[in-house]
Amino acid sequence: MKKRVWLVFYDESGVSLLPQVRRTYAPRGHTPTLRHRLNWKRAGMAAALGYHAADGGRGPRLCFHLKPGSYDTISLTEVLEQVKTIYAGEPVVLVRDGLAAHWSRSMQAWTAGQDWLTLERLPAYAPELNPVEGLWSAIWTHELANLAGVADAAECGIHRVCSNEQLPWSLLTRTGLTIHPETPKN
Repeated sequence: MKKRVWLVFYDESGVSLLPQVRRTYAPRGHTPTLRHRLNWKRAGMAAALGYHAADGGRGPRLCFHLKPGSYDTISLTEVLEQVKTIYAGEPVVLVRDGLAAHWSRSMQAWTAGQDWLTLERLPAYAPELNPVEGLWSAIWTHELANLAGVADAAECGIHRVCSNEQLPWSLLTRTGLTIHPETPKN
């Protein structure tokens, strides 16, 4: 019997509520401007993108969380509680970066009591190994480009990624990592 383990890549990102300007068109000699009435407020986004380690036929699962401000240990714990609910008690190997809040004493104390969760750390300075970084890129270059309203646009981007069954797999392929090695031929 194959072990039912999920390999879940996790990352969070901050985004300014000011619009991110991308290439656009304007009449010659008239520089386009985006007008907004926002201060330098930020929103935090967190995502956990999971792949079943034993059964490639099971589709990827995506957990997305959006909040005002930045993430700290308490809010990261809330996101992990949401991840626990999504994976319904199945064992999870969570792969994440070296953010200080991930490795704080209170986070270590919380994770020590979670029998469903095993933690792994990505190498330093290796964001290209995390498929969630590709997810952020996909959302920033489409839904969040030239836009001042972050929450709805980010959720639209998540729905776009989830509705395309190949896109989460392509995010993993982009990293060069393999979860389901081919069976050796005899």
